[in-house]
Amino acid sequence: MGAALLSDLASEILIPSCSVLGIIFALFQWYRVSQVKLSASTEDRANKNGFTESLIEEEDGGNDHGVVAKCAEIQTAISEGATSFLFTEYQYVGYFMAVFAILIFLFLGSVEGFSTRSQPCRYDKTKTCKPALATAFFSTVSFVLGALASVISGFLGMKIATYANARTTLEARKGVGKAFITAFRSGAVMGFLLAANGLLVLYITINLFKLYYGDDWGGLFESITGYGLGGSSMALFGRVGGGIYTKAADVGADLVGKVERNIPEDDPRNPAVIADNVGDNVGDIAGMGSDLFGSYAESSCAALVVASISSFGIDHDLTAILYPLLISSAGIVVCLLTTLFATDFFEIKSVKEIEPALKRQLIISTVLMTFGIGIITWISLPSSFTIFNFGTQKVVKNWQLFLCVAVGLWAGLIIGFVTEYYTSNAYRQGPVQDVADACRTGAATNVIFGLALGYKSVIIPIFAIAVSIYVSFIFAAMYGIAVAALGMLSTIATGLAIDAYGPISDNAGGIAEMAGMSHRIRERTDALDAAGNTTAAIGKGFAIGSAALVSLALFGAFVSRASITTVDVLSPKVFIGLIVGAMLPYWFSAMTMKSVGSAALKMVEEVRRQFNTIPGLMEGTAKPDYATCVKISTDASIKEMIPPGALVMLTPLIVGFFFGVETLSGVLAGALVSGVQVAISASNTGGAWDNAKKYIEAGASEHARQLGPKGSDPHKAAVIGDTIGDPLKDTSGPSLNILIKLMAVESLVFAPFFATHGGVLFKYL
Repeated sequence: MGAALLSDLASEILIPSCSVLGIIFALFQWYRVSQVKLSASTEDRANKNGFTESLIEEEDGGNDHGVVAKCAEIQTAISEGATSFLFTEYQYVGYFMAVFAILIFLFLGSVEGFSTRSQPCRYDKTKTCKPALATAFFSTVSFVLGALASVISGFLGMKIATYANARTTLEARKGVGKAFITAFRSGAVMGFLLAANGLLVLYITINLFKLYYGDDWGGLFESITGYGLGGSSMALFGRVGGGIYTKAADVGADLVGKVERNIPEDDPRNPAVIADNVGDNVGDIAGMGSDLFGSYAESSCAALVVASISSFGIDHDLTAILYPLLISSAGIVVCLLTTLFATDFFEIKSVKEIEPALKRQLIISTVLMTFGIGIITWISLPSSFTIFNFGTQKVVKNWQLFLCVAVGLWAGLIIGFVTEYYTSNAYRQGPVQDVADACRTGAATNVIFGLALGYKSVIIPIFAIAVSIYVSFIFAAMYGIAVAALGMLSTIATGLAIDAYGPISDNAGGIAEMAGMSHRIRERTDALDAAGNTTAAIGKGFAIGSAALVSLALFGAFVSRASITTVDVLSPKVFIGLIVGAMLPYWFSAMTMKSVGSAALKMVEEVRRQFNTIPGLMEGTAKPDYATCVKISTDASIKEMIPPGALVMLTPLIVGFFFGVETLSGVLAGALVSGVQVAISASNTGGAWDNAKKYIEAGASEHARQLGPKGSDPHKAAVIGDTIGDPLKDTSGPSLNILIKLMAVESLVFAPFFATHGGVLFKYL
């Protein structure tokens, strides 16, 4: 069938080299952000102007050392609050991780009665493979490694964001372009660290496991699936816990501060303002980081499992089987070049250039990555090979696999731009401006228009996903779908940079308001934040789209590993699973929405209490009790994240054990089909309501000025819509993509146990 041009040694050098390059580039970007100082040195104070050159302010009173010190103080409070919450969250999640690791070992070890003897290979009975006990042990180890890598990804993202927020505020004094570069570079630090660390840890894990497994590549890559399970398990709790935290604070701050007290967003008099800014980092940054890490780990694991039982694994072609990792390696190099276009090659000179610059990042990375995929496919794959396809081997050409990856990549771009269209307020007479216009007649019409927008925004992304699935499956079966998901995630470093930019800009605006900086600076940070809301929606669109492909690829790997020949929806066992699985996203959303509502209720009562009982708070002569609001968000999120997490984690175990693999396959299919639609709708509805509010607040057009100003009845209606949308776009919506991925990868890991011991009820009925 022809040998690949790239040798095994070259591929083993290329993958870690690209990972290290990504880490070095991230550290370099961090160094450049750190050049913006938050304090003036003695030498600087001796300067005739009394200020460092890098902090020269064109606004009156803007370059006072007191303002710089205030920014540093606020940044420290946000950073300490976020760090404290994550440590508390990780402590609780650590207990879960330990218990679940034990379950993995016990369940998988029991498949062969904890035997240490070699066994016939599942897909080739003429050969012997490592015992099931070894798979149990190494799956447990990879689960722990994936969980730790996910936690570290989220935590590092949070630390970088809280390091950069005040620096972005200070750079806004020199113009919107300088602030944009600081925020974007900070996002790039997170993006490249996550992409490089995820790739490097997976590569090292594979090589360490190979020392034991030797030629048993089927057992090796089945053990690696625990890596994806660990990553997504932590992402679930990070997304749900962080989402409840941030939205409880946000809803409380907006309803009392904006609607009842008519004070600006992020006003320091608002008791919930610090908790709100902390929430941006623990939800949007740490949660998103863990989420996309989980997607990357799962898509890689799904591709590797299928490849190991295809000609790549049978012939022990190392370069070909590492094709998914080589795609990710090329993605790091492509994203590095793409980032330079935003930070070095082009300069942002006005507010209108911000959104086009971010969209340009998506286009450039996609175009360059298309060429990168072509090169990697040409040098790493033989001209023809076979792919496992439900018991048979399907002959595939290398150009067909290139198309699979490319169609996933371009589907991601389409989803990103459709999401941007439905959530950006920049389009004249576009969907978001229609929602804003609906505020003229009150909150009810605003909500109606927003819901309609969300439902409509599902259409094109679903068609894009459907085309990707069909093309990928026709060309390369389930392996094609897995690499299509990797194609969508191949530019993850750029996607995360764009996504993290939003919360950093949001925090920068909050710090500017709390530090009492001039109105012009707040206008600049608001412009950055408005673009950030759209990019955050684009990031969520990518996450949901990739989750659909990833979970389908994992579903295919599960069906293969569980030795299911066909999934017949007319079978009662499958159909009952299908209808129950389709219900799960609604149950999960109900739990997370109610959790946000309960926490927000406590927050609203506390903020009202402080405004009513602390003399001088509204006048600005007394300080609010920020700590109590932070504690309310922390306690609520830790308590409320457990039931939704338990629903997702326990469902596959209960269904697989009591009803068997056929019913479980129905549950996975139902959850996938239903969850993707609900997630896209929820995320886009919330994003549209948020930007409709910002459209009215900015007053940048005659239409917007007719609806405004802040405090007008249409503005209050827009704020109500925004607060309804907050838990949709930042808690329920983003968490649903983890639900469908996590249930699929958990089923894949436990497939041998379910196939051997599952279906207890049906055995006696």
